[in-house]
Amino acid sequence: MTQRGRGGARPASRRSGGGRSREAAEETRQPTAPRIDLVAAKARVRAVIEPVVVAAGFDLEDVNLSRAGRRHVLRVLVDADGGISLDDVAVVSREISQALDTAEETQGEVLAGEYQLEVGSPGVDRPLTLPRHWRRNVSRLVAVTVAGRSLAGRITAADETGVVLDVDGKSTEIPYADLGPGKVQIEFKRLDEAVFPDEPDEGDEDEDDEDDDEDGEGEDK
Repeated sequence: MTQRGRGGARPASRRSGGGRSREAAEETRQPTAPRIDLVAAKARVRAVIEPVVVAAGFDLEDVNLSRAGRRHVLRVLVDADGGISLDDVAVVSREISQALDTAEETQGEVLAGEYQLEVGSPGVDRPLTLPRHWRRNVSRLVAVTVAGRSLAGRITAADETGVVLDVDGKSTEIPYADLGPGKVQIEFKRLDEAVFPDEPDEGDEDEDDEDDDEDGEGEDK
């Protein structure tokens, strides 16, 4: 979900000299976002919104701040056990927006100029680096580096100390200290093994043929 923050971006400065190029005129008509320290601003934003996200029952996974034309884009990733629904995203977006507005009023400037807020959940390409990441992907196939060796295995269990991976039918307990970032592998069921609801199996076809024959409708007369 996307929400728009406050306005107030500063217009671009004019170039020196008597003439003005087309690019400069365009910049004046389309003001750019204020020049701020993005690292410091992101830290301020995180300090404001993380308590709000946690209080709402979610985990703050990532905060990203970038410039996009006349505004800044604030992307926030949240997650929870069982995943995030669209209703959850709407709730968190509203809470974050209100928290930023309140912080501006009571603590001073948090994020200068106009900004656009985007809240979502991490995709499957998010590296598994924390115990909760592994726990939320139990039963998934992952690729990971263990003690310098790359391997692929299925997560069968995960707690606060480590994970259990099924590698080629063998279960192995691995502490997090020995695990590199895990990457979930996309699995596709083989097409020739798939069962389509409108497609009868061979047994059903035989039974239909037998019924037709018994009714005298299985052959032409």
